[in-house]
Amino acid sequence: MREILLLDNGSKRPQSTRALRTLALGLGERLGRPIQPVSLAHSAQVPSDRLDGSPAATLEPWLRSRLLAGGGRFLILPLFFGLSAALTEGIPALATRLEAELGPFALDLAPPLCPLPQGEPRLTAILLDRLATTARETGQEPRRLVMVDHGSPSPQVNATRRWLAADLKARLSGGVRLEEAAMERRPGAQYDFNGDLLIEVLRRLGREDAKTPVFVLPVFLFAGRHAGPGGDLAEIRATVQAECPDLAIHLAGLVGDHPGLIDILASRYREATQGAGA
Repeated sequence: MREILLLDNGSKRPQSTRALRTLALGLGERLGRPIQPVSLAHSAQVPSDRLDGSPAATLEPWLRSRLLAGGGRFLILPLFFGLSAALTEGIPALATRLEAELGPFALDLAPPLCPLPQGEPRLTAILLDRLATTARETGQEPRRLVMVDHGSPSPQVNATRRWLAADLKARLSGGVRLEEAAMERRPGAQYDFNGDLLIEVLRRLGREDAKTPVFVLPVFLFAGRHAGPGGDLAEIRATVQAECPDLAIHLAGLVGDHPGLIDILASRYREATQGAGA
């Protein structure tokens, strides 16, 4: 039987690893089998005493230990919105290195959360639910929205955000303005597909109209360097609001702790195991 890994990118912040573990536990209960929470990188730098004494697992040492213990069949459920280089290049290269060192094994990769071209409407539904919750909590109607992701040097990864934005626009009521932004982008015209940085978009919207609130929809899974308390999103909001005190900026919740995410992951598991055995 294959061992199932729920794999995220990883974070140096303990709350991200805790959220990954909670999601893996919930998914395991849904599927009726254990799911191993593993990060691609970074999380091993979190002291174990900040993780209830249990160090975070990262992919290469985790795989190596399981292979040395006699394991040989693995399925990765990627907690990635699109096909990043980590999935298309990094993991295959790691598998090649480990096979050369320890012998052959089977490492399969399920589709990402929003596989293209078909996309994933349930992700859009999660974003809409997060938006509705924030609107109820603030008592303000969302008329201006900014969808923000990490940003990527890959047009293929950026296409995932484009798909989500197009699907979201199709579901929003008339008169709601939706813009896209990135947290980071490399300099140079070849990376213009990312669009503007979030701070630039918020500043522009503040100059245009400081009275109409702006709702920010983060395409992020867990609280880490960018999202969550003390993250870059909160700092950017504080910076822009200091420059434009009349502008209300509301940050919607994250994707990773929404109950609908388990439905999507269960579907990816079924897609990866259908006809191939568990």
